[in-house]
Amino acid sequence: MKIKNLEIEIIRSDIIRSDADAIVIPTGTRLEMDTGLAALVKKEGGAAIEEEALSKGPVKPGAAVVTSAGRLKARHIIHAVVRTPEGETPEDVLRSAVADALRRAKELKLRSLVFPALGCEQATIPEAGAARVLAQELLKCARDEQTALRAVTVCVYDEETFKVFDRTIRGYLNHLVNDLGFGPYVTVDIIIERQGGIVLIERSNPPYGWALPGGFVDCGESLEQAAAREAKEETDLELADLRQFHTYSAPGRDPRFHTVSTVFIAEGVGEPKSGDDAASLKIVQYEDLPQMDYAFDHKEIIEEYLVEKDFD
Repeated sequence: MKIKNLEIEIIRSDIIRSDADAIVIPTGTRLEMDTGLAALVKKEGGAAIEEEALSKGPVKPGAAVVTSAGRLKARHIIHAVVRTPEGETPEDVLRSAVADALRRAKELKLRSLVFPALGCEQATIPEAGAARVLAQELLKCARDEQTALRAVTVCVYDEETFKVFDRTIRGYLNHLVNDLGFGPYVTVDIIIERQGGIVLIERSNPPYGWALPGGFVDCGESLEQAAAREAKEETDLELADLRQFHTYSAPGRDPRFHTVSTVFIAEGVGEPKSGDDAASLKIVQYEDLPQMDYAFDHKEIIEEYLVEKDFD
């Protein structure tokens, strides 16, 4: 698929055989190449790749380092630090590593780049989640008019992982570009008051964490209609006494892309039940709200809500 000037392809193949300008590989903070794909790259490309990488480490999780590619057909290896010192790959680290790898490609004026199924070696987050993070960062890259990148290939060797990445990336990007356009995206979030607290959902897709119910405004919908629909889809609740709270529009409030969200307050009517897009749902009492691990900027939104409601 082509988004602006960037061709994005998902293939099932051996990434080591790629002749792209650069290959991205997963690594840890010390940049050692002793496991997984990194070990195969060192075996085929030569130990000099690791020696050069080690000379540039250690680096923080979420960073990316460029070295030569040794005997491989590619010109460069981009070592994406997706693992923490504890060996895990949290979503924010994976997102930062993908973004930094794309930043290094931009700095080098590379025209072609190959990613593996980055983030899947440690199985810290679901494969579909890792694929979505990659798709979101590739969409940002496609919008960057200063990058020289013209082709990004996602190269996956395992058949089942390939199916997940192919289905997720294609479906997600097609939905964003063909259905929603290039943004900024108009969204709604709802503070649903109930039983001495508010309703929160645990997100099943990245960015992970607890969040207010909400989502995109569909074509032909008012903000109020979108709020009612999203509340029903995600919590099975009807809304009473719906009123606007504030609008939030900071470009970095959503790590995926630029969203402008109008937040509503309403009373929940019915029995809450989590929808298909939520991992779980619960009513959190006002005094417990500051301790939750939130997605997006929902912690700040709820803090402002508590102050205005005098619940601090």
